[in-house]
Amino acid sequence: GRLNADNARFLLLAVLIVLYMLCGAAVFSAIELPTERETKERWEERLENFTRRHNLSRAELRHFLREYEEASVAGIRVDDIRPRWDFTGAFYFVGTVVSTIGFGMTTPATVGGKIFLIFYGLIGCAGTILFFNLFLERLITVIAYVMKSCHERQLRRKGVLPHNGRRGSGTSEVDSLAGWKPSVYYVMLILCVASLIISCCASAMYTPIEGWSYFDSLYFCFVAFSTIGFGDLVSSQNIRYESQGLYRFGNFVFILMGVCCIYSLFNVISIVIKQSINWILKKLACKCCHRCQRRLFHSRRNVVMPGNVRSRRNISIETDAVNESDTDGRRLSGEMISMKDFLASNKVSLAIMQKQLSETANGYPRQMGSNSKQNGFSGGVGALAIMNNRLAETSVDR
Repeated sequence: GRLNADNARFLLLAVLIVLYMLCGAAVFSAIELPTERETKERWEERLENFTRRHNLSRAELRHFLREYEEASVAGIRVDDIRPRWDFTGAFYFVGTVVSTIGFGMTTPATVGGKIFLIFYGLIGCAGTILFFNLFLERLITVIAYVMKSCHERQLRRKGVLPHNGRRGSGTSEVDSLAGWKPSVYYVMLILCVASLIISCCASAMYTPIEGWSYFDSLYFCFVAFSTIGFGDLVSSQNIRYESQGLYRFGNFVFILMGVCCIYSLFNVISIVIKQSINWILKKLACKCCHRCQRRLFHSRRNVVMPGNVRSRRNISIETDAVNESDTDGRRLSGEMISMKDFLASNKVSLAIMQKQLSETANGYPRQMGSNSKQNGFSGGVGALAIMNNRLAETSVDR
């Protein structure tokens, strides 16, 4: 039932993610591998020329470069940059930790710092994710309120709703508007536009101050706001800026707003992906059901169908959901069902039986004459008694 559907959805999503990763790996490998090979060849050529010019061995030069790599991990760079572990630098670092961005340009080098990071990040990341979820709830509330107000204005312009707000001829429209909710696709579109506006404004700030191109600034915004955090481009790392305090404050605000919007957008996109997966599973289930029905029809063409398989025109709204439950498949397959499923699937029959038993105990409201007794239609309990009483009524009428 529900568990099998969840497992099918999980497996289909896992397969789609693996296929998506394979396609992405193929595309990035085709695009980036030639550049990597060319860069490696140029580096080997420069290394060889440098060792010849300065009369150095390749082993000594490589040892020196390894020492520089170790210093680079600790935060040492060739260009002058701000200290990594003063208070402002440490605050920037913890911001990248709790937001799960993790640029990687600053990492703890001591054992104590690494141990503290484990416990600090555990609580900080959990708290920040909770903040993002609460932000998403309030953002969806605001978007729903605005879209509902616009929808009400459209209905008033069409004359469906009265302008004074009182109920008139459009009572049904007012009642339906009370439970109105915006479409997830509209919410996704609004979040896309908001994220794009924030990214464009932030890129306009980063381009002249950091010296990046506008495309690199947009690239940095997506990598930072989506909390991917490669670390190849990191803002606010130079030792001096014009209007440094104002720039760092703007950098903090843009990253905070961008992360919140992109996180909310990811959640909404995940809902759309889940709906798409459900649609795919539904289509696959329909095809499988059609095939099974055809096989069953051809194999059991002359067999009387079970009593619980009835025509759709004789099924009421209350019994429709019951007949479409998982108990039907289990009854047809011969599998045992629980008492709860049995009572749910036979709700209407049990109600009629309960009514008949109550009438039998308290005296049937319609007193049958001697003819009914002589015909032998009275007596019995349950469905048999209901049929007997109906036949008795028919006999009396005659």
